[in-house]
Amino acid sequence: MKRLMTQTPGSPKTPINTRKILTGMVLAVIGLPLLSVLIVGGSFYALMSFYAVNRTNGTIVSSGQKREYLLYVPKSYDRAKPSPLVISLHAAALWPAAQMEASHWNKLADELGFIVVYPSGNAVTGAGGILPFRVWLLRPETNASANVGFISDLLDTLEARYNIDTSRIYANGFSNGGAMAFALSCRLPARIAAVGTVSAAQDLPWSWCGDSRPMPLINFHGTADLVPYNGGKSPMSPRPFPSVLAWTAQWAGRNRCEPNPVESTVAPDVARLEYAHCADGASVVLYTIRGGGHAWPGGKPMPEWLVGHTTRSIDATREMWAFFDEHQLRRK
Repeated sequence: MKRLMTQTPGSPKTPINTRKILTGMVLAVIGLPLLSVLIVGGSFYALMSFYAVNRTNGTIVSSGQKREYLLYVPKSYDRAKPSPLVISLHAAALWPAAQMEASHWNKLADELGFIVVYPSGNAVTGAGGILPFRVWLLRPETNASANVGFISDLLDTLEARYNIDTSRIYANGFSNGGAMAFALSCRLPARIAAVGTVSAAQDLPWSWCGDSRPMPLINFHGTADLVPYNGGKSPMSPRPFPSVLAWTAQWAGRNRCEPNPVESTVAPDVARLEYAHCADGASVVLYTIRGGGHAWPGGKPMPEWLVGHTTRSIDATREMWAFFDEHQLRRK
């Protein structure tokens, strides 16, 4: 059960003591194993580069908790016409405004006329109280279910307020947000038409997905990512990550695609792999960025010394939208 709360225009939050924030962040990472997917370097970057624009402009109550989101409605929005909706999920140690800045979804929304919402993950408490960064808690399953419930409640809210084309709702996520997008594909398959992931810090078991319907996927991952391209252990997580190629192949298996993907070269540093002839037309595409780091391709780059190289050879946001635009829910 959710309760709608008043939506007010967002504004930058009042600066607070940086030393306290950083101390609290370290204590939070040490004290909360569920934050194992935090990109610690990315958190420092978020504080220094995005803190001034950290804001939300909407709240709801979901599962008894106040949850926040940042909504962008382009000036071209026409209540008489159903609008597609893009859900964009931030990485751990970031927040909605950071995801907005990194992905440039608003710019594309202005060009093509769709609505974008950036939900906020779970608040983290450290030294001095609640810290400014957020994380999508996905373990234990009760946390994941609560977050899926939040997104479902958020969709209910937006569908009541705007003329949303419910056959064209898309979810995408960066890092920990990519894992959350996977969770949505499993638990909200009747509402999400397609999914996109960038540097997905994915360690949820496939059994969590059950027998949900085939779900179109477009995935981006760098070979020098902090989430290891070839899988295995990482300082970010006590659980090993799956190989990106193997994980993508499993998704193709879920969609009952033909087993032999088609490979092509998009740019000197970008390769494309596509599984086609899938059930319900739910194709699966992987872009591999050679030498790419933990970054949104074509988006606002993070410091290379922290997260690695951000390629400018491809724009993940535009490629995602082109992919999304080819898929919509089939109503029976």
